Amino acid sequence: MRIELKQVVPFVLKDRLLQKTSDVWNTNLALLPGEYIKIQAPSGTGKTTFLNTLYSIRKDYTGNILIDGKSLQELSVDELAQMRQHKLSVVFQNLQLFPNLSAFENIELKRLLSPSYCSKEKIEWMAETLGITQLLQQKTGTCSYGEQQRIAILRALVQPFNWLLMDEPFSHLDDRNIAKAAALIDSECKARNAGLVIADLEADKHFNYTHQYSL
Repeated sequence: MRIELKQVVPFVLKDRLLQKTSDVWNTNLALLPGEYIKIQAPSGTGKTTFLNTLYSIRKDYTGNILIDGKSLQELSVDELAQMRQHKLSVVFQNLQLFPNLSAFENIELKRLLSPSYCSKEKIEWMAETLGITQLLQQKTGTCSYGEQQRIAILRALVQPFNWLLMDEPFSHLDDRNIAKAAALIDSECKARNAGLVIADLEADKHFNYTHQYSL
């Protein structure tokens, strides 16, 4: 799945972009299938806005975003739902887990959208890989933020996708758990020939990035 940005400028950043240049905003940029993209920028420069715009949560921008040549803003409700179900998976900065549901129930809600894609046995294997097996039956609201980040990562991996979008996904993980999560993410993306977009504050060497951009 090819994603193209054509002179995209979010309304909230319009005045700020008059005073600085960006590798992403107000440019022509193509994200090609299978690429690993790092978006590095300080807080307040639009990292979350960028990912939410790609996921079509935010539509308040000028310019155009093309998905395989079709304007994102022209997709019907059904087409957008299909894209999110089969082509785009996301780990939000605020995670958007249901606190009163168990970790497994949060994951299972996503898995059931494509039930034949990921088995319960694979969920258990990925949970063990991430070190959260003991959390599967625990309500996510009682888990630490780092534990919740690993639950959200696992949830994002149980659906099919061409692109995985991640917003500061390792902010509350130690180096050991980051290494485990990054290895699993890399393996799953490569197995699907999928691209990866990570937005974060700092540079990192967790992945072999194709391109690194600043906002």
